[in-house]
Amino acid sequence: MANNKNLHKANQAKKDEFYTQLADIEREVQHYEKHFRGKTVLCNCDDPRISNFFHFFSYNFERLGLKRLITTCYKNQERDLFSQNDCERAIWLEYLGDRNGNRVPDPEEIGIQLLEGDGDFRSDECIDLLKQADIVVTNPPFSLFREYVDQLMKYEKKFLIIGSKNAITYKEIFRYIKEGKLWLGHQFQNGNAFFKIAGEAREYVGGVYDQETGLVKFRNCGWYTNLDYEERHEDLILYKHYTPEEYPHYDNYDAIEVAKTADIPMDYSGVMGVPITFLDKYNPDQFEILGITDRQASCGFRTKEYTEKDSPKYNDLNRRGVLLVNGEYKAIYARILIRNKRLSGATQGD
Repeated sequence: MANNKNLHKANQAKKDEFYTQLADIEREVQHYEKHFRGKTVLCNCDDPRISNFFHFFSYNFERLGLKRLITTCYKNQERDLFSQNDCERAIWLEYLGDRNGNRVPDPEEIGIQLLEGDGDFRSDECIDLLKQADIVVTNPPFSLFREYVDQLMKYEKKFLIIGSKNAITYKEIFRYIKEGKLWLGHQFQNGNAFFKIAGEAREYVGGVYDQETGLVKFRNCGWYTNLDYEERHEDLILYKHYTPEEYPHYDNYDAIEVAKTADIPMDYSGVMGVPITFLDKYNPDQFEILGITDRQASCGFRTKEYTEKDSPKYNDLNRRGVLLVNGEYKAIYARILIRNKRLSGATQGD
């Protein structure tokens, strides 16, 4: 079984290049197909010689009604961030669809252009390609996830990308979630992601690599997007009733602790602290996101500022702290603070 420590080790060492399986791309994209018609798709963290993103969109170009497909190939000079495969020059490829009627992206139909630099998504020439795109779909390096998302937001691009679920707690990423500019996608089948990995990364994912399949398993990865899809607006079915005994009130913030998303009470109108897994079921029409606790602090970081009941840390949701119940760190992990929109006019606890 994969664990977060393995993913964190690979991230810190910048050996975090994971190649997405074709079946996972197919399963996810099917929920957003209406968004792709007439659009230019960019895959800008890929090696098209082995990328299943380029394979999927080139072979489904006509079915999706794409206008243009662009992908960039990184020239790995440093061997620290992107493709571990040797390439004499960084290139970008352009595919405009089938021209000979065989519905297959033949080599002569794919335009190959040289890049002056190394193909880093942050370079000026790659940003020029980004500006030409409507939707970006790729698996960016997890170690650069914040910077990558910030760039997509800066240029106001639609996107469907893969990242660590831990990124939810990054203040930059959570701000986009809270503002409704980014949300979780439909996610991997059964919550498990299986990636091909670069050879040098195997030492950083010990215990999760399957030699027979050549795949490494992670449970803490997900799809992030700003493309809307129907299932996102399905209500979370609530069946439990609020009682003070089952839902303790925090000592230092006006909210109750809800240990499991499935246990959110149907009749509580106040603020609730729920696990970050709540975002897998989050319907923006049903719930309002107010803030998030400090994950580092809730894992045991203690100072006087965090433990004083009347600290301003607890009264400003933009400055997050630890939530306590009866003087103890009840919420071991980060808690998202939410309110049920359907009960906005009701009395708390009714």
